[in-house]
Amino acid sequence: MARGLMAQDRTDAQSRTGFDTESDPRFYAYYERESLSEATLARFRTIKGKLLALASRQGIATQMLDVADIGCGAGTQSRLWAEDGHRVHGLDVNASLIKLARRRANEAGLAIAFDVGSATALPYEDGSMDVCLLPELLEHVPDWEGCLNEAVRVLRPQGLLLLSTTNFLCPIQQEFNLPLYSWYPAFVKRKFERLAVTSRPELANHAKYPAVHWFSSYQLTAYLSACGIECFDRFDMLDVSKLSMLPRLAVTAACVAPPLRLLAHVLTEGTTIFGIKRLSTGR
Repeated sequence: MARGLMAQDRTDAQSRTGFDTESDPRFYAYYERESLSEATLARFRTIKGKLLALASRQGIATQMLDVADIGCGAGTQSRLWAEDGHRVHGLDVNASLIKLARRRANEAGLAIAFDVGSATALPYEDGSMDVCLLPELLEHVPDWEGCLNEAVRVLRPQGLLLLSTTNFLCPIQQEFNLPLYSWYPAFVKRKFERLAVTSRPELANHAKYPAVHWFSSYQLTAYLSACGIECFDRFDMLDVSKLSMLPRLAVTAACVAPPLRLLAHVLTEGTTIFGIKRLSTGR
C-alpha cells in the first residue's frame, strides 16, 4: 500500500509540473551530501548577507520577509533564511530532494513550505514575495525567459532578486565533466546534452535536466532591466574596504573600466546577479 501511495504521489507531482520529478540515486546522494558541506553553507550565508546589505543601503526593510527559494534542492538556503525568522517557501522539481528538505526542516523545528513544482509556473500570487532566490537553476530550464518572468511577477515592488547561473565567458564550469565546455559551439553542446540524458549520464553528474543554457552577466542584466529590475553584478556587490590594497585597486578598476570588467567576468566561474524590482511591468 505504501509503495502504491508513493507511486501515486510521483504521478501527481509529474502531472502538476509537466516534468519527471524523480532523480538518479547518484544525483540525489551527491546533493544530499553537498547540501550540508561547509562550502555550500558559507556560499549561501554570503548570498543572504549581501542581499540584506543591499536592502539596507536602499532603505528596504529586512525583517520578517516572504522568501521564495526557487530550485531549493535539499533546502539548505531556505533553512538559513527561516532561522532568521523569515517566512520561507521552497520549490523544486525534484520530489526526492523536496522530501529531504521537509525532513531536515522538521528536524530543525523550522516551518518552511516546501512544494514540488515548476519555476515557470510558480504557485504564488502576484507581488507576494519580498525575496526571490534562483540558485543554479536558470541553465536547467528550457524556458528561461518564462522562469525570470515568473520571478519578477511574484516579487513586490522593492523586492530582492538573487540569480546565479552559468557563464559562457569563463571556460571553468561544473555542469559537464568536459574541459572548457562553456566555450563549445552550440551544436557540439547539443550533442553532449543528448548523450547526458541517454547513454552518458555521468557527463552531467547524472542530472535529470542538465544545463542547456549558457549566459553572461550582460545578457541577463539587459533582460532583467527590461523587466523593471535594477541589477548589480558580483563586482558591484564586493566590499572593497575588506580587501588589501592590490585586490582593492583591481576591483575598483574593473568597476569603472568596461574592458577590465569584461576580463574579470572571463576569469570568474558562474554568473551572479543581485536585483531590486523597481517598476511595474506587463511581463
